[in-house]
Amino acid sequence: MFSVLSYGRLVARAVLGGLSQTDSRDYSLVTASCGFGKDFRKGILKKGMCYGDDACFIARHRSADVLGVADGVGGWRDYGVDPSQFSGTLMRTCERLVKEGRFMPSNPVGILTTSYYELLQNKVPLLGSSTACIVVLDRHSHRLHTANLGDSGFLVVRGGEVVHRSDEQQHYFNTPFQLSIAPPEAEGAVLSDSPDAADSSSFDVQLGDIILTATDGLFDNMPDYMILQELKKLKNTNYESIQQTARSIAEQAHVLAYDPNYMSPFAQFACDNGLNVRGGKPDDITVLLSIVAEYTD
Repeated sequence: MFSVLSYGRLVARAVLGGLSQTDSRDYSLVTASCGFGKDFRKGILKKGMCYGDDACFIARHRSADVLGVADGVGGWRDYGVDPSQFSGTLMRTCERLVKEGRFMPSNPVGILTTSYYELLQNKVPLLGSSTACIVVLDRHSHRLHTANLGDSGFLVVRGGEVVHRSDEQQHYFNTPFQLSIAPPEAEGAVLSDSPDAADSSSFDVQLGDIILTATDGLFDNMPDYMILQELKKLKNTNYESIQQTARSIAEQAHVLAYDPNYMSPFAQFACDNGLNVRGGKPDDITVLLSIVAEYTD
């Protein structure tokens, strides 16, 4: 009932303490992926690292490790459009650009922008909408560069505490910022944001830092304290331990999403907006769990 993907079976010689700014070693990300499609009975994983209408990628180049998640907007299904096609193609395009070296580690918005405009230039329009979050680790400078558009996002955890996180972008309740391609007759009527509107951040990371990148299916169902409880179980920094913890987080979020009596973060947000809502939020869930480690080729 679950699917786990991996990338880069590196030896995570990570330490929990900080390092001096003179550390000359290259860093890398050891990452495991787990997710659920909302209708998991039809199978969780689609071609190209897609869980339901969610999509993700994990890629490496000479100077950087790059991760991304995207959440296709399900409303397109009402118009006969498969929402997963847009998010999946967007992430696959980002992955290809990284592998071809057509990016700057310090500019994740550029990856998103180039990918989006490639989709716009397709001879056959690819209709749809998606949120997106891109995370780039510059191996040499030890800096993490991020771009987040909408309500997917990331957390950076150090010493059991959240030290960095993305800012959620909403136009109004349950209407996140999103990249869109609409048919000509619907242009102007479909919500569409520029990739330049993505919230960007850059900061130093340390060996042993935990980076969790996920779609809103996780954050709408699990508050920070529950996520941190699960991350405390990550005692070993090898790949198998990361994989197991990613699976545990995704599974717990999936169970909570279908609990009608649970006061989820989504339900609390709805109540704050004047709606009488209780329970989890059934949704696709994608989790990328990474640890900053010393780079080993």
